[in-house]
Amino acid sequence: MTHGDLSARYNQALQALRQAGQEHVLTFYDRLDEGRRDELLGQIEGQDWPRLAELVQTHVRREPELHLPGSIEPAPYYPAQPTHDLRDKYEQAREHGQELIRAGKVAAFTVAGGQGTRLGWDAPKGTFPATPIKGKPLFQVFAESILKVRRKYNAQVPWYIMTSPANDRATRAFFSDHNYFGLHRGDVMFFPQGTVPSFSLDGKALLEAPWRLATNPDGHGGSLRALHRGGALADMKQRGVEQISYFQVDNPLVRCIDPLFLGLHKLNGAQMSSKMVAKSHAGEKVGAFALIDGKIGVIEYSDLPRELAEARDTDGRLRFIAGSIAIHILEVAFVERLNDGTFTMPYHRAVKKVPHIDLQTAQPVEPQSPNAVKLEMFVFDALRFCERSVVLETIREEEFAPIKNAQGDDSPQTSRQLQSDRAARWLEAAGVSVPRSNGRYDAVIEVSPLTAVEPQDLRGTAIVPMEIPPGAEVIV
Repeated sequence: MTHGDLSARYNQALQALRQAGQEHVLTFYDRLDEGRRDELLGQIEGQDWPRLAELVQTHVRREPELHLPGSIEPAPYYPAQPTHDLRDKYEQAREHGQELIRAGKVAAFTVAGGQGTRLGWDAPKGTFPATPIKGKPLFQVFAESILKVRRKYNAQVPWYIMTSPANDRATRAFFSDHNYFGLHRGDVMFFPQGTVPSFSLDGKALLEAPWRLATNPDGHGGSLRALHRGGALADMKQRGVEQISYFQVDNPLVRCIDPLFLGLHKLNGAQMSSKMVAKSHAGEKVGAFALIDGKIGVIEYSDLPRELAEARDTDGRLRFIAGSIAIHILEVAFVERLNDGTFTMPYHRAVKKVPHIDLQTAQPVEPQSPNAVKLEMFVFDALRFCERSVVLETIREEEFAPIKNAQGDDSPQTSRQLQSDRAARWLEAAGVSVPRSNGRYDAVIEVSPLTAVEPQDLRGTAIVPMEIPPGAEVIV
């Protein structure tokens, strides 16, 4: 790259930053070598500074105004177990979903940009050992689930994995080191999510180093933009994929590809659909599905008025009982429209501690209290742009055992117990005698996704034992 090229880029960057009130980003530019100047200019060029200038005014320097909709009602949803009048529709939906899979029209999409820091795991979260006996990493659980679906339906199911700039290289290396867990390399595509600058509370973009902005991932909502920018949408269209099965990396119980969910979504002509679980109590920290001015959406638990969160129906059940668990089906054409400039996904504000450098001394600053605003998008905000949307209930114990915290709720310990308990129920349904003690299963059981991705897969399987002794560890 010539000096003239850098000079022209510098002038363009300076103009964009001045218009946004962020020219301090170039404070150390004159002290940098050519390589680091190129890196800094590349970061600056990758940001939408006019949009960021607006967000500084509305989301950074002050709390964004919360505008409650005119009408909030509980969202309708399909129950986990069909009522009598829905049985035929569920059967039709399941068959239709299976047809979509066999025809190669479905892809799996995992949002995997996180590190295992909160778990004390210095690596991508998808590499964390998750299963109760073998300790298979989360990525292996999903890979084997996809392999099972491919074999079961004799189908092509490509897998798209959104990483982050921080873990992209390590994630790719992990898959390479494990030979892609039996999947064909050409059927697994990685791409990093986008980032946005982190801002001081007075609205100044922070620098992590003299040649680098302090940035944060743009949230799981940014995954819909990353699908386009990373080339995944183009790859899907070339393959004939029409539906995307979206899930996050921390949940080893998720059904990566669910025929019933796919079928209900497709038969209803939905652009984006979601799974829900019944909230355990009014204050559970999950978003709630609701009809917002007549359209299905999600209201964050912190934004749902207390009187609505605690409201109950005549049977004593929470009215706003449908909790969001970040499992979706998205139509490829819908995600394309989200990327054509027609719609603008909203940003949300989070005040966090962000390390940075001092603009006077270039020395590192480790804040002791929250000092910055991170801006991020939430994927469920895309629901507002749908013409039609479906919500399907799933049983928490069957499909939701996230690994988020080192201890307590949503920890490796609770997730492994939930995985083992589900395996025990599946074996009982297949006619296996599973021991109990004090009302709990008295065995640790791990069912490989290569063996079963739903209870029916275990029926008539030769490797299933007829009886499990108390205290045993069993792998099926």
